[in-house]
Amino acid sequence: MITVNNLSKSYNGVQVLHLENLDIPKGQSFGLVGNNGAGKTTFFSLLLDLIQPTTGYIKSKDILVNESEAWKPFTSSFIDESFLIGYLTAEEYFYFIGELRGQNKSDVDALLAQFEDFFHDEILGKKKYLRDLSKGNQKKAGIVAALIGNPEVIILDEPFANLDPTTQIRLKQIIKDLAKKQGVTVLVSSHDLMHVTDVCERIVVLEKGEIVKDLATSEATLKELEAHFTN
Repeated sequence: MITVNNLSKSYNGVQVLHLENLDIPKGQSFGLVGNNGAGKTTFFSLLLDLIQPTTGYIKSKDILVNESEAWKPFTSSFIDESFLIGYLTAEEYFYFIGELRGQNKSDVDALLAQFEDFFHDEILGKKKYLRDLSKGNQKKAGIVAALIGNPEVIILDEPFANLDPTTQIRLKQIIKDLAKKQGVTVLVSSHDLMHVTDVCERIVVLEKGEIVKDLATSEATLKELEAHFTN
């Protein structure tokens, strides 16, 4: 599904990311962990063609991400609040994203109905602009918007941050279901080792822009990750 080859990114001669080879198959729930500055957001930015690589490439379904836009119709993401349109209400935003993804109003409404418990009656029907919602509710809106239009690849940067425990638990189930039941390739970065081991079947550890561990998740993974970050 996603293939990375000799990918690097440098700023002013300083290399912040170098991934020799990385393959992420279709339907895998893939976790990316590392300390601040490890290169997680840089990788996601390259994957979404927000920045250009210094060397190498990323292919998504054999499409070169930085040379074609043909990957965009099957890819969605929520990185941070800048992905939202603050002067729209949640409903206006969802319908706008739906239009971009070829979904009519009833398609979007049917999807939103599945997430009423996730929204906790705090987002829909409130006539509030997205910019006026709490950080947690902005994140909920952004994550659900990323599910509109049946994407094949979903990229979520720190999705558990600012969410209350009930919502974190529900989000974990959403991510698991996307990968296992719907065959969606889900990429998640997180500082929370427990959450990422709960939802991802594979976890890659980045350190100074390079892969230092590539783990198939097992009962021992959380302890291995904790040991890595305490050494």
